Amino acid sequence: MAGRMRPYPTDSYDEYNEHANEYNDEYIRPERPKTTKRRTSREPKAEVRVVGSVDYVLLLVTSLLVLFGVVMVFSSSYLMAGNRFGDPFHFLRRNLMFAGAGFLIMLFLANFNYELIRPLSTLFYGISIGLLVLVIFFGETRGGATRWIVLPVIGEFQPSELARAGIIFMMAYMIERYPKLPRTMPGLVFLTGIIGVLVVLIMAPGGFTVGLVTAAIGFIIVAVASPFFWRFVVLGGIAGVGVGGFLWWQYITEAGFRGGRFGVWMNPFSDQLGLGYQTVQSLFAIASGGWFGLGVGNSQQVSFVPEPHNDIIFAIAIEEFGFIGAVVILVMFALFIWRGIIVSMRAPDTFSALTALGIVFAIGFQAIINIGVVTNTIPNTGVNLPFISYGGTSLVVSMAMVGVLLNISRYSVQKK
Repeated sequence: MAGRMRPYPTDSYDEYNEHANEYNDEYIRPERPKTTKRRTSREPKAEVRVVGSVDYVLLLVTSLLVLFGVVMVFSSSYLMAGNRFGDPFHFLRRNLMFAGAGFLIMLFLANFNYELIRPLSTLFYGISIGLLVLVIFFGETRGGATRWIVLPVIGEFQPSELARAGIIFMMAYMIERYPKLPRTMPGLVFLTGIIGVLVVLIMAPGGFTVGLVTAAIGFIIVAVASPFFWRFVVLGGIAGVGVGGFLWWQYITEAGFRGGRFGVWMNPFSDQLGLGYQTVQSLFAIASGGWFGLGVGNSQQVSFVPEPHNDIIFAIAIEEFGFIGAVVILVMFALFIWRGIIVSMRAPDTFSALTALGIVFAIGFQAIINIGVVTNTIPNTGVNLPFISYGGTSLVVSMAMVGVLLNISRYSVQKK
């Protein structure tokens, strides 16, 4: 015989005996009436899309970096500009013009509905391809690379900078519209082809490093969207070893100037009047800065470094502002990357999340490469420092991308 079950706490003793006699001394607890459960404060609330203000940390950091760049461009170029053009303010005026245009575009795009960019992504990608083709046939060559074309009204223009934004928008658009692409091998091949077209067109006239940066931007977007992220990490490591092996082969066979740069990177003082000249002068500038620098406009290496307002400007900044100034610059870029990642994580949809990630990676990765070159951490290559180095196309395009990033920051997913 089954043992008796204890009565339900709310049942009376008489009700219990009645049920026990009826069911052979086995108690069956009566069902309690169902009630509608009220939501408690501990339960998660529905997430809604809220349009708010831009990320002010991103806006402030970008503005400070651009303003610092204006100061550094003048400080590092006034001697050269005076000797070359008879006007020490030549580069300052042009940089102020580019910075002003960049601010206007950034503020416009920060208040422009980024969703309107989505259907224009393929058109933007196509324009980038067209301009890169024009560079191959009609481009101007400087420093062994053909990157510039002269456009009406605009003047000198560098399409590879525009291609960075083109690959970001295109990859984000394709992955959102066809979410299965990064999950299947045919889809990954297709996305690789989209990236490869721009990379080949950039590298064809001599933009080797810029092409590698563009490829890295595209692949990081695919890697984050794919469930096979660690496979991409392995592939990235293999690609890095492959590039290093290629440069080593060029070095030992003396097959090109990149091999020479690779050899000089290992010992810049072995050819300090040739391929190692810029690196050696950069290291002298860094060593001269000390803790607090020599002061604005007091750099000694601007008289020796070719084009000190361009790729090597970080070394001049360290010489004038010292180790403390270098740390401040690094912290500013770290803040930019951190806030950009936060914006990407809080973005309301796939397109905006991947676009924000691509913008942050494009600017952050380029800054890391430039700083690595200036400190001789990696071989010398022609990549400028975002927001700080002189260059109209780079500055305007970078600030425009930040405008899109600020716009996305307004559409964060928040608790209701």
